Amino acid sequence: MIGQAILSKLNAPTREERLENLREAVGDAQFPPMVDAYINNHIHTTYSFSPYSPAASVYAARAEGLRTAGIVDHDSIAGAREFIEAGKIVGIPTTVGMECRARMDGTILEGRRTNNPDQVNVSYMTLQGVPHEKIEYLNDWFAPRRAARNERNRKMVANINTLLPDASLDFDRDVLPLSEYAGGGVVTERHLMYALAKRLVERVGKGQPMADCLADLGLSLGAKQWEQMLNVSYPFYEYDLLAVLKSAFIPKVYVDAVEECPQIDELVSLAKEVGAVLCYSYLGDVGQSVTGDKKPQKFEDDYLDDVFTFLKDSGVPAVTYMPTRNTRAQLERLRGLCERHGLFQVSGEDINSPRQSFIIRAMEDPMFRNLIDATWRLIDYETGKRPMDLYR
Repeated sequence: MIGQAILSKLNAPTREERLENLREAVGDAQFPPMVDAYINNHIHTTYSFSPYSPAASVYAARAEGLRTAGIVDHDSIAGAREFIEAGKIVGIPTTVGMECRARMDGTILEGRRTNNPDQVNVSYMTLQGVPHEKIEYLNDWFAPRRAARNERNRKMVANINTLLPDASLDFDRDVLPLSEYAGGGVVTERHLMYALAKRLVERVGKGQPMADCLADLGLSLGAKQWEQMLNVSYPFYEYDLLAVLKSAFIPKVYVDAVEECPQIDELVSLAKEVGAVLCYSYLGDVGQSVTGDKKPQKFEDDYLDDVFTFLKDSGVPAVTYMPTRNTRAQLERLRGLCERHGLFQVSGEDINSPRQSFIIRAMEDPMFRNLIDATWRLIDYETGKRPMDLYR
């Protein structure tokens, strides 16, 4: 994690301030050598939910030795211009994209849980390698969907207040200002939990009082969570708290997403129109969690063959996955299906917490060399250096 003083400057209110502060920070920085294997195409910023602005995220990526970095915010690509310029300032190649969800009505995945822990019949997808001249068009296309998402967010805030009457959250007062919505960003469920975390800290305090409050709410904390809740000096205390709250309360207050999610054929058409690489985001069943922080849960592994049939039939040309998240057996099966069906492979791992490293250590494995090559293909394609025609 980068220092608080630098992060504060790189999270300044405006893009112009952030980029100017980035130029100053780079002048004083002593960065480590870049490592060719260290790529990450799935970095979230403040335009969805993250402690890092686009400028700060690029600086943090370079400070950890990444060779390339990629922005992927939910339902928004508004941070892409800043991300690209930050890459030029820092001297790190970038790729831009966004994450969204699609409804699976009328497909063989209708009514099934695929890669979405919160909802069946809706799957997470990414639009990778967005040509730079299409950034604003793509963000405008999702604007009404971000607005529809806010209507659902308001309902979930109401549910939070019903579940926890003392919270007294107001969406416009307590949630919206935590986001970059006014600048084309999105408000996510994490924003709701962050607002709740701030309210609890305001009302209860940090440390033992907070741990006792959570116990009174019926939450059972693990040893690591207890330690975090007692660490009152941690500058991102509310981020640790929101992680506890999200796990406990989102299932109880969640409202299904419908209007904000395009139908899959609509999303395929959009990807073709803007020239982006549309990817299905593989999640995979969780048994013995390889990262140690996921509870056992079933996703798409039992019918993964059907998923690939759907991808081919629907015209989805690529799959994105997270090597660190899955077992070797899961990854070998997934990669075999990609190769059999001729699907492009992209990788990246979510960065949205200050405790995360930007480095994907799994990328050191020669098995994933193709994912490094794919990243350079995306970068060359976005900047017009190399064509890419995955839609046939």
